[in-house]
Amino acid sequence: MPLKPIDIEHLTGTAENIYEAIVVLLKRARQINEEMKIEFNQRVEMLQSKIFEPEEEGEQPQTNPDQILIAQEFEKRPKPTETSINELLTGKLKYRYKEDDRPITEP
Repeated sequence: MPLKPIDIEHLTGTAENIYEAIVVLLKRARQINEEMKIEFNQRVEMLQSKIFEPEEEGEQPQTNPDQILIAQEFEKRPKPTETSINELLTGKLKYRYKEDDRPITEP
């Protein structure tokens, strides 16, 4: 897999500083990863009923070719980090700060 270098100036242009951009990218990449994991598990669960358990103790469980195809499909997808970077750079990723409900007190 070839590496795609990105200019840090592009990231700081979309956020106030590089650290903020990295935190936003990290959180979005985690969201994407969770979504992919849920989708993968749902698709594999549908195939679980087709997989038969070995009849004897020495037999290996049968590998379902459909499960291998699903795994290969997910391996070909872009990585969550790459997707989150592209979303931020193209302006598709919007973020905001949580509202602080505490009243401001002056000393």
